[in-house]
Amino acid sequence: MESARRPRIGICTALERARWTVWDREAFLLSRAYVDALQSAGAIAFMIPPDAWVQERPDDVLDGLDGLLLAGGADIDPAAYGAERHPKTANTRPDRDRAEIALALRALERDLPLLGICRGMQLLNVALGGTLVQHLPDDVGHTDHRRSLGTFDNADHDVRLAPGSLAARAAGETLHATKSHHHQGVATLGEGLEASGWSVLDELVEAIEVPDRRWALGVQWHPEADPRSRVVAAFAGEAAAVVV
Repeated sequence: MESARRPRIGICTALERARWTVWDREAFLLSRAYVDALQSAGAIAFMIPPDAWVQERPDDVLDGLDGLLLAGGADIDPAAYGAERHPKTANTRPDRDRAEIALALRALERDLPLLGICRGMQLLNVALGGTLVQHLPDDVGHTDHRRSLGTFDNADHDVRLAPGSLAARAAGETLHATKSHHHQGVATLGEGLEASGWSVLDELVEAIEVPDRRWALGVQWHPEADPRSRVVAAFAGEAAAVVV
């Protein structure tokens, strides 16, 4: 039996300078790929811009949602995890960080299905007290996690997923081809998180999850940009189960 309505998924947006028609101004942005992937999976997308009000009152947003998606975007301000800024850390938006951390923590408390993608996975880790590697080439010695700026062309590599993990169940396999575009990654894991996916390139952690929550997953790759991936559909399916 179909549910009375489609699941409502909130997606946190970026705040960036943008150009459209005759305008060149700051805008709240989100790649269409996220919305297309959710709509294809039978969900409705609601864009959530950074909002200082939400930092103290995340329920004002989450009360209307069946799931929360932390999208990709700019680097997280290293002050959020107590680190000095690396020269390659750029375009940070502390207001976005603060709002998304509040939303992520409250979503976990409410046991609301949560998916973090790329920056969103890193944000989930930081929200739970973890830290980040600010420039992966310094640590892993290569640039294969972000080969070409602004494109997923030639950006594929495999990720090994732990058998039986949420990541493996969502992907439908334990060796998952991914589309990658990031220069930062997880260093120390946040409290309550488990690593469940590792790059075959260098064993970098590329999937994390909260095992005592119903569905809380972070992936370092971009499933919304890959029509072969089942991850977004698995998330939307779990959010649909929340709908009464």
